[in-house]
Amino acid sequence: MRARIDDNLLFLHHEDLPGYKKGGSMVRNSYFWALRSIAGRAGRYGDWEYEPEVWLALRRMLLSFAESGYLGVRETLLEFPQSQQIPDVLRDVSTWE
Repeated sequence: MRARIDDNLLFLHHEDLPGYKKGGSMVRNSYFWALRSIAGRAGRYGDWEYEPEVWLALRRMLLSFAESGYLGVRETLLEFPQSQQIPDVLRDVSTWE
């Protein structure tokens, strides 16, 4: 998922976020609600925002869903711009574009 940090907030690009589908995959729907539940702002058509206080929880969540084997790597890996430094707490679940 494309990610960036601006003003000490982590933003996940809205086009890369999992979608909720009624009657859809239980794992994907759980992933959607888990990510949404810790977001500071999670608008329907905008990027989701995460405060630094939840970055550790986000890392644990991404690792857990990645280890499940039900989701692809691109769905559980944060992709930062080359110009941006990755915070230590997110290093295990991040790469550069």
